[in-house]
Order: sequence, then structure tokens, then C-alpha cells
Amino acid sequence: MNKITEMLLEMVSELSGVPKNAAYNIREDGGCAGRASTDNVRITSKTDEPGIDIRVLPGTKGETVYIPACVTHTGVRDLVYNDFYIGDGADITIVAGCGVHNEGEEEAQHNGVHRFFIGKDARVLYLEKHVGVGEGTGRRVINPQTWVRIDEGGYMKMDTTQIKGVDSTKRITRAELMKDARLVIREKLMTHGEQTAETDFSVDLTGEDSGCDLVSRSVARGSSHQVFRSVINGNTRCTGHSACDAIIMDEGAVSAIPELTAASVDAALIHEAAIGKIAGEQLTKLMTLGLTEQEAEQKIIEGFLK
Repeated sequence: MNKITEMLLEMVSELSGVPKNAAYNIREDGGCAGRASTDNVRITSKTDEPGIDIRVLPGTKGETVYIPACVTHTGVRDLVYNDFYIGDGADITIVAGCGVHNEGEEEAQHNGVHRFFIGKDARVLYLEKHVGVGEGTGRRVINPQTWVRIDEGGYMKMDTTQIKGVDSTKRITRAELMKDARLVIREKLMTHGEQTAETDFSVDLTGEDSGCDLVSRSVARGSSHQVFRSVINGNTRCTGHSACDAIIMDEGAVSAIPELTAASVDAALIHEAAIGKIAGEQLTKLMTLGLTEQEAEQKIIEGFLK
């Protein structure tokens, strides 16, 4: 593991070195920089494509699995497929995330495809943070894809954050929920300069009494552009909610594109969108407390994305 990887790990996973007494796989520039399994969580390399299989035994409780990926120099185009098989009744936390460091002129890119198969009554907390750093002129690109199937009574919460340095990202999430299954997504995103970001959620509520709650909060600064798409298909008695809440600054632009399809009279689906600038009275109130306008803006943004 090189020094840049160590720096990126702390930024995306809050790790100082390799984790102890936990399952982990650290990906560095397309290779494995470290791996460990536990009695309940086994991590093995794929044989047909780049990536790993993570298998969590039924009934596993309280374990954390770390699977960060790091790109440390220019010209790297990384692609990985990670599959998670979560046994019935398990309750675990997965800490993912990607950091891209680019000091050169070529593009540095990470493309990660994560596929989840969540068993009956299992619970997963999935934490994913993306950052881009480095002084090079080459772009820092991160394109995550997350595919989820949640069996009866299962639950997954995805908490994803990207607030620094990524020049281009396309974030795709696809999910299918069985009976009594639930998916919660909380996305926090900030772009600046000429950066672009696309979020594309699509959820099929297939089982009775399944439900999803998809919420994106974002800030577009400079001349950056964001697109938020959300599709919820209610195929039976179910509940679905999506929301896009965005602040635009400078010459930033945000597009919110919802789509709700109810194929049952018992499907209850809602979409909300709010896009606008920081309210003047908020700035004024903070400036009366002694903050400059720039400091007041930063405080408001930090609170909004918290």
C-alpha cells in the first residue's frame, strides 16, 4: 500500500492503516493492496472478471466490512465488480468509497459495479464516500453502479457522499424489493467549477408492503451541472417516496426528472423537488453574528449537506 492510498483511505473510509478484527479488501490502482476475512465474512477473488465476492453467513451480527478503492496516479482506468451475498437474518455495516488522486494530464477513472443479494430479514448499512484530489489537469472520474435485490423483510440503507474534487460522475442505482422489504437512500453531493454529476435511481416495488425512500441533497457551484433522475415503479400495495433538494450558486444548474408508475390501486407514490438559491434572510442573520458573506454561505452549505 503506497502513501497516497493511505491518505485516500483515511478520507473515504476513516481508516488509519488496515482495519483490525474486520473483513476488508483494499483496492489500489486495479490490484489488491490488502485483504482479510473473518469467521462470518469471506472475501474471495472472482475468476471470470475483475473483482471480489463477499459472503456473509446467515445470522451474522455487528460486523463491519471495508471495501475501499483507490486510484493513485494519472492514466488509470479501473473497473471492478463486487458481489455481496448477505445471509438471512444478518445485520452488518459495509464501508465502501473511492478516492482518485491525479497529478498528471491524463484522466484517472474508477468504475465500480456493486451487486447486492440481501437475504430474508437481513439488514445492511452501506456507507460510500467519493473524493477527488491532486493538482493535475487530468480529470478525476468516478462512476458507481449499485444493483440491489432485497428478499422478504430485508432492509438496506445507503448513505452516499461526494463533496470534493470529482470532475465527472454517473451514479446508477437499480433495486428490486420483495414482500415487506425496504430501501432507504440518502445522497449528499456538491459540484463546482465545470464538474458534472448524474444520479439515476430506479426501484421496482414488487412485493406487497415493500417501500423505498430516496432523498438527494445537493449544491451546484460555479458552472457545474447536475441531473437527478428517479423512477419508482409500484407494482403492488407499496409505498414510495423520492425527493431532490438542491441549492444552486453562481452559474450552476440542476435538473430534477421524476417518474412514478403505479400499477396497483394500493401503490402510494410521492415525489418532491425543491431547487433554488440560498435565502437572503439566512445570509443576513448569520452576517449579523459577525460572519462574512462567504463564511455565512459555507455554514449554510455545511448544515444543508450534514
